[in-house]
Amino acid sequence: MPTSLPVLHLPFAAPLTAAAPHHHLILPYAALQDASCQHLLQSLPLPHLERLLQKLSPAGVDEGHADQPIPPHERAVAAAWGLEPHMPAWAALDQGVTDTACAWLTPCHWTAGPDQVRMDDPATLVLEQQDAQALHTLLQPWFAEDGMQLEMVQPQRWCVSGQPLTQLHTASLDRVLLRDVTPWLPPVQTARKLHRLHSEVQMLLYADRFNDQRAERGLAPINAFWLHGAGQLSATQLAQVRQHQSQVHLQLVDDLRQTALRQDWPAWKQAWLAADAGPVAALVQHIAQGGQATLTLCGEHHARSFDTTARSLRDKIKNLFSPQRFAGLHQAL
Repeated sequence: MPTSLPVLHLPFAAPLTAAAPHHHLILPYAALQDASCQHLLQSLPLPHLERLLQKLSPAGVDEGHADQPIPPHERAVAAAWGLEPHMPAWAALDQGVTDTACAWLTPCHWTAGPDQVRMDDPATLVLEQQDAQALHTLLQPWFAEDGMQLEMVQPQRWCVSGQPLTQLHTASLDRVLLRDVTPWLPPVQTARKLHRLHSEVQMLLYADRFNDQRAERGLAPINAFWLHGAGQLSATQLAQVRQHQSQVHLQLVDDLRQTALRQDWPAWKQAWLAADAGPVAALVQHIAQGGQATLTLCGEHHARSFDTTARSLRDKIKNLFSPQRFAGLHQAL
């Protein structure tokens, strides 16, 4: 991926399980309905993907919708690991926390316009350790008043825990990036404390010297936060997820996600070409050597999966004369 693109971190980390016999490749934002994206797809040479699709059988469709808070690639990972796809407990899983509701908190900047409040790209914010620690010291008492604890895992990724997060449905950061945040906030009636906390934090950061000191160094202000990856796991559930993770070598091609989210279509095209020559070709080889495999192609709302399940003679003949091609799939993502 071009170095000019900042990295918007995934809410989960895939463990290193290269020795697992079953390989699962997930391609996020493999196709979007954007006109520029569709134009590129018409002339995108993906020989290894076409070869792979001829070797795999349809294994399921995840039909989403435009206002679904969890994107299909996150739902696919969650399902593969035995998590609830519509409320994956990414923070609890990453931190190994059980019996306590957790969520990721990302410090960010919202730009208020005449008809929307836009989430600017949090990956472009310069937030180093010293600033992050000062921000943590400033915000922690306000979260504590509502029964939540803040832990700074990384300067741009914090873990929030506490009872008010129980059964809180949060939208993925992917959903709000460079968009109006309002439709993606939890309903006021189910998250009254969170809505009040958003307002209090905005007023606090407006009045405090924290952002004035950042401005003196030419840095953008931080005036908001986003909670995502919320959920709770029992010790039994966490052990089951770890077991699922050990059985599948899961790989997600994040370069496709990074470039699609920023609508950098030339870079997205290069990411697709690199994916076809790299992990897609490797999956073809894995199957040729007798390995089991799953391929999941994701769009912005839907996903389609294919795997090495044995096909009937009828399906083999059908695929021989009318092979599955990506050109027939990307419109359905």
